[in-house]
Amino acid sequence: MATTAQFTAQPIIDIAQVSTANTNRDGSGTLVTVASGPSTTAAAGVGKRINRVTVTATGTTTAGVIRFYISTDNGTTNRLVCERLIPANTPSTSNAVFRSEIGELVGLMLVGGGNCLLRASTNNAETFNICAESGLL
Repeated sequence: MATTAQFTAQPIIDIAQVSTANTNRDGSGTLVTVASGPSTTAAAGVGKRINRVTVTATGTTTAGVIRFYISTDNGTTNRLVCERLIPANTPSTSNAVFRSEIGELVGLMLVGGGNCLLRASTNNAETFNICAESGLL
């Protein structure tokens, strides 16, 4: 057991955009890769720790959901890990677009080897930017 705290050695920002409707919760259908674990090359690190994930709509939203999945086999099998409900919202100069931090994903480890993926989908055909702030260990 380590006696000192482990901090990330290299900060990383991964950004993805989801927009294709996918009502499935079983990991099938259109998914977008948000972040992946480090490759197996030398000095790539043993894993990636997620520090924050934010979802931001690019415009008007209807009631829906964003889903997050983990794959440990490079996207062949995807398992649902959490969902975030999206409220109906019409942005304007006095009403901002929908934005939410996904606290359930903080601390998630994507192991090295390049096969571990954080993936996402949107229930409705609306566009969302997903930003994953992480660091290599």
